[in-house]
Amino acid sequence: MRIGVLAALCAAAVLVTGAVGVGAQVDGAQSGGAAADKGRILLVLPFDNRTGQPGLEWMREAAAEILSSRFRSAGFAPMSRADRMYALDHLGLPQGFHPSRASSLKLAETLDADSIIVGSYVTDGTGIVAEARVVDVPRLRMSDAVQARGEMREMIQVFDSLAWKLTRLMDPNFKAPEESFLAAGRGLQLSAFEQYIRGITEPDQAERLRHLNQAVTLSPEYSEAWMALGREEYKGQQYEQAAKAFARVAPGSADALEAGFFRGLALVFQGDYPQAEKSFAGVAQALPLAVVVNDEGVAASRQGHDGTALFRQAVAADPDDADYRFNLAVSLKRHGSTAEALAELGQCERLRPNDSEALALDQAWGHPGAGAAPASGMNVAGKPDPLERIARYFDAAAFRQAVAVMDQMAAARLAAMKPEDQAAEMVAQGNGYLERGLLNEAGRMYSTALAVAPNYAAAHAGMAEVRERGGDAEGARREARAALVIKPVLEAYLVLGRLDLASGELNRANNEASAALSLDPKNHKAQELEAEVQVRLAGKK
Repeated sequence: MRIGVLAALCAAAVLVTGAVGVGAQVDGAQSGGAAADKGRILLVLPFDNRTGQPGLEWMREAAAEILSSRFRSAGFAPMSRADRMYALDHLGLPQGFHPSRASSLKLAETLDADSIIVGSYVTDGTGIVAEARVVDVPRLRMSDAVQARGEMREMIQVFDSLAWKLTRLMDPNFKAPEESFLAAGRGLQLSAFEQYIRGITEPDQAERLRHLNQAVTLSPEYSEAWMALGREEYKGQQYEQAAKAFARVAPGSADALEAGFFRGLALVFQGDYPQAEKSFAGVAQALPLAVVVNDEGVAASRQGHDGTALFRQAVAADPDDADYRFNLAVSLKRHGSTAEALAELGQCERLRPNDSEALALDQAWGHPGAGAAPASGMNVAGKPDPLERIARYFDAAAFRQAVAVMDQMAAARLAAMKPEDQAAEMVAQGNGYLERGLLNEAGRMYSTALAVAPNYAAAHAGMAEVRERGGDAEGARREARAALVIKPVLEAYLVLGRLDLASGELNRANNEASAALSLDPKNHKAQELEAEVQVRLAGKK
């Protein structure tokens, strides 16, 4: 990514740091040791199928997909499948390549990965046994094997458990319980997941579309499948279907910003410029990359609005892009700033001397020595000026680098705060994750907050709810009580109340509901808990 993009991001970082996670950097700064490696880049390779059953070959990619997702939620930086495919192509290797240890290391070096996860799976009657190791690339050292086993119908939970064990191996300070990893995959149907994996690995596009449509039919809230389906529809120039698919990608997911960008493009190609502008603006608000604000400007100008300010922002972020200079020139000319438009057009020609459209436009506009400048929006021949150029690419590598820069900015800002203020911000992020059901991410933020401020009651209460939702009742009670030792916290009372209600301890549940209501009489969760307790007490009488 060019320096201009980084500069623009740094300038905007204070405004948008709340949109990105900061746990990995703060965790490393506070804890040191193993936690300092938390942000390291991982390459998860497809597992070896040692079952002897070709019908289970799809699980090779499934293992890599699940582990990468869980590692990302734990604060690591796993490489995407697209990155791995790119590296294989760069090395001249087929996509279905089964790498040896030596070729795995070569692949990791190509991707600049710090660690590789290699593994395999076998069947055991009606069950499955998965095994994996971590290869430390710089030290050329391989860990002992880590195993997880379970019934075949619980395949997702088996790989979730394996991911948790590997996370603990790579970061012994990782505090989130195994139950939170298992809970992350419980809402996903195995049949839908299989269709998704087949949909991203089939060589034939028609087959990919068929499998992905089945995946979203089986699981309508399956964000990753909608993203993959949107990509396929977009590649096939089915822009209406693509826009609909991208719109179904969950706002808080890892693909949300990319989905917003490509939805904007699909809407532009449909001619729905108002909705396209909104889509680009939503992405730019979180991450103002030059390509995004440029396309927001294009969508605005196609409606007859003045996109000059957006094109200026794109040029400031990436001054060496000829198309952004061209767009700014066209917009300036359209709105009456002919002299400045000619200057920008000259910069475009300097960056791309063979740009025939820019050269012709320069002549048509009456560059010094070519005659008087024509009216705004028209060239010498009386023809309308060209439209601004849409940027159709989304540089995933630049996007990740931008996120990393903003993470570092957020970490630096947090480090300057008092411990309790740091903890408060991390708890706020954790609460946001919890509202979206992202238990691993929420648990990571709460545990990081507790590492900074061990007596921060709200962090204990948040961790209590993570453990409760993950099925760890005893751990949830322990965290809730730890919060209440420090100070009364409504959420801690609610966790204890729900747990006591579930175990039939109605009097204790009633007391905890009353305590929660005394802190906030209008809290609907506390009201619901009290009502349910009263119904149970009445039934008991």
